[in-house]
Amino acid sequence: MTRVLLYTGKGGVGKTTSAAGTATLAALRGLRTLVLSTDAAHSLSDAFDSEVGPEPTEIDDLLFVQQIDAQRKFERSWGDIQAYLRSVLHMVGVDPIEAEELTVLPGAEEVLALLEVRDHVRSGRWDVIVVDCAPTAETLRLLALPEALNWYMDRIFNAERKMMRTFRPFLSRGSGLPVPDDNVFDALRRLQSDLSDIRTLLAGPDASVRLVLTPEAVVVAEARRSLTRLSLYGYRVDGVVANRVFPAAGADTWRRQWVAAQRGILEEVADSFRPLPIWESPYRVCEPVGVEELAAFAVEMYGGDDPFARATDETSLWVDRHIDTDGRTYTLTMPLPLASASELELARHGDELIITVGSYRRVLPLPAALARGVVAGARLDEGRLQVRFAPRESARPVAPSEVPSGSGPLESAQELAQGLTAEYHEQLARRTAAIGENL
Repeated sequence: MTRVLLYTGKGGVGKTTSAAGTATLAALRGLRTLVLSTDAAHSLSDAFDSEVGPEPTEIDDLLFVQQIDAQRKFERSWGDIQAYLRSVLHMVGVDPIEAEELTVLPGAEEVLALLEVRDHVRSGRWDVIVVDCAPTAETLRLLALPEALNWYMDRIFNAERKMMRTFRPFLSRGSGLPVPDDNVFDALRRLQSDLSDIRTLLAGPDASVRLVLTPEAVVVAEARRSLTRLSLYGYRVDGVVANRVFPAAGADTWRRQWVAAQRGILEEVADSFRPLPIWESPYRVCEPVGVEELAAFAVEMYGGDDPFARATDETSLWVDRHIDTDGRTYTLTMPLPLASASELELARHGDELIITVGSYRRVLPLPAALARGVVAGARLDEGRLQVRFAPRESARPVAPSEVPSGSGPLESAQELAQGLTAEYHEQLARRTAAIGENL
């Protein structure tokens, strides 16, 4: 299988150099390698000091670089939907040029770049694909998009399509506005399928994310948040690149102060991201440009490690079953490294568990065994969120003394369990009353 590596980090920390260097090293080790970018501000051609085209361009033995032609792929993937939206805007008097701009899908270039990654993986042509991602905030939004769109499509798409088929003649005559035809819905379904493929690929065992940072407090703080949020969405982080580290040897008074300050921050990085490997790259006189300098950069950074080995640690959620005095209970466990209870919120809606970390939210469809139960408790313990589900008939409010030790229970766990239990009994009473009235 193709090994897929994604490099992201705060803007300006050297993620493009790290991605380009890693790709160069892979080619030197005999792996057929492609490196491309999801960042709208393409800079891979500058890093390699070579002309790069819209198709994979070989710039050295086994090393290919691609600068994606997003406009061409956008028209192919989004054309039907965009044409419909333009027709609606035209009917209400929007200028054609403005309509063209308004119908561009936000983040389209990044999404299409990931679709290109999927197609390259399917081709079987490459041993390693390295992706130079946009800065972390944009990357997090991009990686959250497949699951978010699936949520909306599953709830809205089928009902909307059936309604349109039934009422299209009446809507067309009544409003004068164009009504979306099957081509528009088919295009949306293709988009959903494409994004689902991306999600499956990037959350799979052959893909992982590398966080690039510099030894600065603000940069490290963002990297910590990124690790938590990538884990929230089920993406594996398998290493950290610490770039622009001042070497201690031969330092004058001014540089010794920098060395001491950076060393303190790097110790925090090691503590925060343990057991992930931390690959350090020294501060250089000038930025590495070209295949030879990038190769030297990567060799020094990785040392004797194999940066292309598959990650073995478990980063996805899983469910454990336990038997206790209440009967059969299940515990859903999700790795959330570096998360704190103060920024974590849980909610239950029907057959879904909604997990919010800061400003990021994930909606998890629950397996049938969990959906039939109620939330009986939750805790955050050593970087793992554990949510306990109990059978409805045996569920009871969680007493504070019963909450396991660790980082502390989620503040809303008791209220959540009480509320869901009460809600269930209210629904059961209404259902029983309705049956009685119909008899």
